Amino acid sequence: MKGYTEKAKKGYLETGTLFPRDIIWSMGLIKAAAAKANHTLGIIGEEQFRAIYETALELARGEYDDEITVDVYQTGSGTGLNLNVNEVIAKHASSKYGVRIHPLDDVNKSQSSNDVIPTAVRLMALKKTKQLIQSIEKLYSQLEELAEKYRDYVKPGRTHLRDALPITFGLELDAYAKIFKHHTASLSNIMKLLLPVPLGGTAVGTGANSPKGYREKAVSILAELSGFDLKSMENPSAKMKSVYDLIILSGAFRALGLDLYKLCQDLRLLYSGPFTGIGEIDIKMDVPGSSIMPGKRNPVTLEAIMQAIAEVFGLDSSIGFSATLGELELYLGYPLIAYNLHTMASLLIESINKLVDVVLPNLKPDKEKMESLAWRSAALLTALSPLLGYDKVARIVEKISSGMSIHEALRSEGLPEKLLEKVDPRRMLQPYDSRED
Repeated sequence: MKGYTEKAKKGYLETGTLFPRDIIWSMGLIKAAAAKANHTLGIIGEEQFRAIYETALELARGEYDDEITVDVYQTGSGTGLNLNVNEVIAKHASSKYGVRIHPLDDVNKSQSSNDVIPTAVRLMALKKTKQLIQSIEKLYSQLEELAEKYRDYVKPGRTHLRDALPITFGLELDAYAKIFKHHTASLSNIMKLLLPVPLGGTAVGTGANSPKGYREKAVSILAELSGFDLKSMENPSAKMKSVYDLIILSGAFRALGLDLYKLCQDLRLLYSGPFTGIGEIDIKMDVPGSSIMPGKRNPVTLEAIMQAIAEVFGLDSSIGFSATLGELELYLGYPLIAYNLHTMASLLIESINKLVDVVLPNLKPDKEKMESLAWRSAALLTALSPLLGYDKVARIVEKISSGMSIHEALRSEGLPEKLLEKVDPRRMLQPYDSRED
C-alpha cells in the first residue's frame, strides 16, 4: 500500500484536474466519523482512534490539501481518492502521535470506497447547495427592493422583441424575484433527497466487514460533525448503484442557470445603446469595453455570467451521460459527478454574487425614456379592443404604422377622439373595471 498515490498516477489520467476543497472536507469528516464509530464499538484502541480522528479533522480543515493529488479522471468508484486520503491520514497520524497507523487496516476500517465516496459526494453537494441557496436569497431580496423602488416606472412591454402592452419596471423585477424565490424552495426540497447516505454499506451495501451498529453510529457522528441531518439507510445499495438524487440536483442547477441567463440577457438588451438601442437602463461599468473605441462601455459582467451559465449547461449534459456508467451494484462515475456538481454550484454562486455586488447596485433606469417609449407604442390601442373589437383596432394600428397619428387614424374610422382618454399606459397595468363606460 505504501506509495499508492505515486503508483496510481501511472494508471489514471494526469490532467492536473484535482478534487476541490469541499470534497476533501467531506472525506476528512467521514474518516473522523468512522474512527469514532469504530472506537465506540470497541474495535480500535484509544490511541489509534485519537490519532486518526484528529488527523482526519486536520485534513477536513485543509491542512493537507496539497497531498491529495490523484486526478479526477480515475477509477469510476473514486477508490483512488479514498486510498490517497487513507495514506495521507495514516502518514501524519503515525508521525504526529507516535502510533503505528495503517491506511487500510486502521484508517479504512469498516469502510469501502463504494460507501465512502458516494457519501462524500452527497455531503459536498449538501454544503454547496446550502451556500447556493444563501446567495439566491440575497439576489431575490435585492430584486424585491428594486421592484418596490421602481414600481411606478411605466415602460413598454415587449413580446417576440416587438411592442406589447405596457408594464412597470418594478413588475419585471418582481417577477424575477419570485422566480428565484421558487428556486430556493426547489433546492431546499432536493437537499432532503441527499440526506440519506450509504456510509456503512461497505462494498455492496450489506455492511460486510463492519460491526453491528456501525452504520447507524457512523452516520450519526457524521451528521454531528457536518451540521447536516444525515440519515443512515436500511439498504445503502440504493445510493451506491444510483445517483438519481444527484441527477435531480444537477437538473435544478441547470434550471436556475436558465433563469439567471434570461435575467442577464434581458438586462443586457435593456442596456443596449446608448444612442441606437433600447437604452431604458444604464449599468455603470468601470471596465473599458473596447480596445479601439474610446469611452465604450459594455455589459461585461453580464456577459461573463452568461458564459459561466453556458459552462453549467455543459457540465449538466456531462453528468447526464455519466449516469449511464456502471452496472449492477455500483455506479461508476462518482469522481466526475462530484467535480462537475461542485463546479456548477461554484459558478452559480459566483455569478449570483456578481449580480448582487456589481450589477444590480449600479442599475439605473431612465424613467423619462421608459414612459416616452410606452406612450409611443401602438400596442396601447389594445385598450380599445373591448369597445371597438379586434378587427377595427387592428385597422387603426395599421394606419398608425403607415405614418398616421392616433388622432388621424381615429377620425378616419369615424371615431371620437375622446376615446384616447382610455389609451393611457397607467390605466393598462391592471384588469379594467367592467362597470365603467
